[in-house]
Amino acid sequence: MSALRLVLASASPARAAMLKGAGLNVEVRPASIDETALREHLIQEGAALSDIAALLAEAKAKIIAREEPEALVIGADQLLVLGHEIFAKPGDIAAARETLQRLRGKTHELISAAVLVRGLDLLWRGSDAARLTMRAFSDGFLEGYLEAEGEDVLTSVGAYRLEGRGAQLFSQVEGDYFTILGLPLFMLLDVLREAGVLPS
Repeated sequence: MSALRLVLASASPARAAMLKGAGLNVEVRPASIDETALREHLIQEGAALSDIAALLAEAKAKIIAREEPEALVIGADQLLVLGHEIFAKPGDIAAARETLQRLRGKTHELISAAVLVRGLDLLWRGSDAARLTMRAFSDGFLEGYLEAEGEDVLTSVGAYRLEGRGAQLFSQVEGDYFTILGLPLFMLLDVLREAGVLPS
């Protein structure tokens, strides 16, 4: 097994928990990047949705890889897509309420991408998608949910955490659980085994 350091270029507690839960010794070093501006630029350039998520993940990873050239840096990003619209993380509770009102009773897609970077080299990138259908919950339920979750709803793009109370929002989920949480974990673990970071 390799003694290479693994660094996660993401502030997501869910991603860090997934990696540590899978037995990886990973350091967390969130990258400072204007995701909104870069996302908008990629959309205007006509980039495919799966490419947008991967390019955002790569941009984050490369920032940290420049500071940690000997480490293996994991970058990750997730997009929520409803029709042709991409949703961003809500900035406040009012925005979270609006997001959930717009997703209510509809099926949206989550696209999660991850990359592996070392120094200047992009070693791997991959993405996966899941489809989630929200039930037609009542306004009363929505207000109770927002009150119970508080600012936790601001940590995810859809204003929900499927691993918590957010599960009550849904009637159907199609796709990999880890992809929904924000990381194509099985793909990443395969690549880390191939790289000798994990035993095969």
